[in-house]
Amino acid sequence: MSSDQDQDPGAPSPSPSPKTSPRPAGPSERERWKRGRFPTWESLRWLFLFRLLMVVVLVLVFSPAVSDPLLAGVDVDLAWRVLVVYAILVLASGINLYAQWPSRHSQVHLAIFVDIITFTLVMHAGGGVGSGLGVLLAVAVAAGALLMEGRLSLLFASFAALAVITQQTYALLTGEATSASYTQAGILGVVFFAVALLAHVLYRRVRLAEELAARRKVDIDDLSKLNEFIIQDMAIGVVVVDGERKVKLMNQAARDMVNVPVLAPEAPLREVCADLEDWLLDHIRPTAPQVGVIRIGNRELKPARQLLGDYRAAGVMLYLRDNQELIKEAQQIKLASLGTLTASIAHNIRNPLSAISHAGQLLGEAKGLSPDDRHLLDIIRRNCGRIDEIVRSVLQLSRRHQLDPQLTELVAWLEEFCDEFRESHGLPAGHLLLEFEPPPICVEVDPRHLHQIVSNLCENAVIHAGSPDHPAHIQVRVGRAEGQDRARIEVSDDGPGVDQDSAGDIFNPFFTTKSSGTGLGLYIARELAETNGIRLEYRRERPRGSCFRLVFTA
Repeated sequence: MSSDQDQDPGAPSPSPSPKTSPRPAGPSERERWKRGRFPTWESLRWLFLFRLLMVVVLVLVFSPAVSDPLLAGVDVDLAWRVLVVYAILVLASGINLYAQWPSRHSQVHLAIFVDIITFTLVMHAGGGVGSGLGVLLAVAVAAGALLMEGRLSLLFASFAALAVITQQTYALLTGEATSASYTQAGILGVVFFAVALLAHVLYRRVRLAEELAARRKVDIDDLSKLNEFIIQDMAIGVVVVDGERKVKLMNQAARDMVNVPVLAPEAPLREVCADLEDWLLDHIRPTAPQVGVIRIGNRELKPARQLLGDYRAAGVMLYLRDNQELIKEAQQIKLASLGTLTASIAHNIRNPLSAISHAGQLLGEAKGLSPDDRHLLDIIRRNCGRIDEIVRSVLQLSRRHQLDPQLTELVAWLEEFCDEFRESHGLPAGHLLLEFEPPPICVEVDPRHLHQIVSNLCENAVIHAGSPDHPAHIQVRVGRAEGQDRARIEVSDDGPGVDQDSAGDIFNPFFTTKSSGTGLGLYIARELAETNGIRLEYRRERPRGSCFRLVFTA
């Protein structure tokens, strides 16, 4: 016997790993699979209980309490000696079963052979084949055939038939039986083989059913692991709650959203997230509208629910999505549509505009133009340049880079930006100052988008807060928002500020207080800020000046 048969004592051998094929690839693997499944330790325990029951029944049958007429012609002394030895052997098999030694197959072989010998001796003591006790051998043969391979079942039947013939021959030699009893012995032998064949067929059906069940279990386990992997890897939070509002499943995204690092088994939803249970109670009805946003910590979550059945006990599946992520997706869709629009603008406006500008340039080279004509040509040039600037600003928004967030240390990044901005705009060192609070602050943002946002805010300050004789004083401050663990950048100037009536329109496209402006700088800054999960705010400084604040919500 191979030693791998008893690698997992006390339980059936495990099914094949999900990483391997659930169906045996060849005869050797199939044989190992079958040896690992039949017989099991559980089936051996049932065999032990059956044999123990047979001991009790036989003891009662041959008990002295039974009336003497029923025991007429029975060798009670021989029967009792056999039953005492049989009882000792059965109890010893129980000890071997507890110790799980020897192997399962060896224990079955020993048990069946001992039973055949014992039942043959009991049959002899009871009067031979005519006593009807030969049925016990058929039971032993059937038990062995169900526990072992089909070929072994025929071995058990042959051994039982040989034992009956041997008993009959011995009884004939001792004068205890007649030659006519051989017919009964032969019929009993045929019964043994019939029982063995039927048990073999039943065994094959059971084995195929077990093998099919094992394959199905492997497939189900594979699908279960695949589903769990997909659910755990989803960006959308998934929470499965049963009818008693106990959490059955919660993926990693949902745990991050509700700030639950470790989920206890069968944890009540109220202990996990009371706000979510309150929302569920308000929307549990099938006709209830699935609207509403709940705030958990620093997150705004938009839940949705899907009933898992028609009854309350079936439970419900909750989907959690970060409202900021939804806003970002909406912004992406909106800006993608704007990109399509601006491409059309570039094709339908820039080409005619270039033709007008070129025609005006050629007309300006003509001789004999009056001063009024030259003034009109200047108007054409200025307005062509303004339209061209508007088109470039719109294209700047539509041609932005795809979002590529990176971990950025704000102070170091802003120091580099301020040096670059002073040099490109010719600002003295004291006119663009950077203030920051320790320790260093890191955020996850697209550096290219952040450069465009801060650059637009600083250029807005240069245009609106300064003059050729008095350049604007710009101050950039980095810190944390009051009472919140969120990074903050403030860009302020010493200009006249925005009047109260216009403050609500400054982020609208094409709104400007300067005749030469396009009104798209702040609009582009806000759109890019929202794409990166940044909140852009404006507030008026006292006694004068403007301040634009970037609050990183993520």
